Amino acid sequence: MPVYTTDHSTSVLKTHSWRTASNSAAYLLPHINPTSKILDIGCGPGSISVDFARRANQGHVIGIENVPDPLDKARHLATSQGVTNIEFRLGDIHALDFPDNTFDIVHVHQVLQHVADPVKALSEMRRVVKYGGIVAARESAAMMWYPENRGLDHWLKIGQQMGKAKGGNPHPGRYIHVWAEEAGFDRANIRKSTGSWCFSSPEERQYWGGSMGERVRSSGMAKTAVEEGYVTEEELEKISEGWREFVKDEQAWFGLMHGEILCWK
Repeated sequence: MPVYTTDHSTSVLKTHSWRTASNSAAYLLPHINPTSKILDIGCGPGSISVDFARRANQGHVIGIENVPDPLDKARHLATSQGVTNIEFRLGDIHALDFPDNTFDIVHVHQVLQHVADPVKALSEMRRVVKYGGIVAARESAAMMWYPENRGLDHWLKIGQQMGKAKGGNPHPGRYIHVWAEEAGFDRANIRKSTGSWCFSSPEERQYWGGSMGERVRSSGMAKTAVEEGYVTEEELEKISEGWREFVKDEQAWFGLMHGEILCWK
């Protein structure tokens, strides 16, 4: 049931590894205790998961992915940083292999947009979180940039087309609280907020624009986009050039707004 439009290639993991608990889960951090037991679904290369484990240093963190590709990198990250209260394993968000009421916190970041049934996923998350525990979700809601850039316009359009065609829900951050209600959470127990990323300094533009430009050239999404007729090789090169223009422009910035929810069971 996953409908992920890309893969876990080096260029993709490079962008995912930038994510930390501070820059991607700040809304949740006040609720993590030293003894928290946390499930991080769609953990990727583990950069957020390891941060959680460092904060819950008397607790335990489990990171799961539906494919094994990024898990060795996640395990290496934990080992290299001396974090031992963590493990990584395969798992399916639609059928979590844990008993009811197991975790204090169940977390997803940029995951619900990539699954075919996000309500079922949230229902499973609700099942395995303890009474009084928290299900936390953060999903992109909108992207914007300056100056106008045809390459980036085309990049966004193709990503949305592919996500929808495969059964996903691109950039659903503005309505994830509705999914949570459908999954069984009481409206009064859902706290909504927003967060954002902004890439504007030379270093930030180089990281974001360089990484996204590399993904246009080398990721599974690029290969699939060409094979399935969403874009030509020539169009991909124009998109890549758009990212290079973004990196070079000293006035350029890129913003991404996220919707966030904390749901108490």
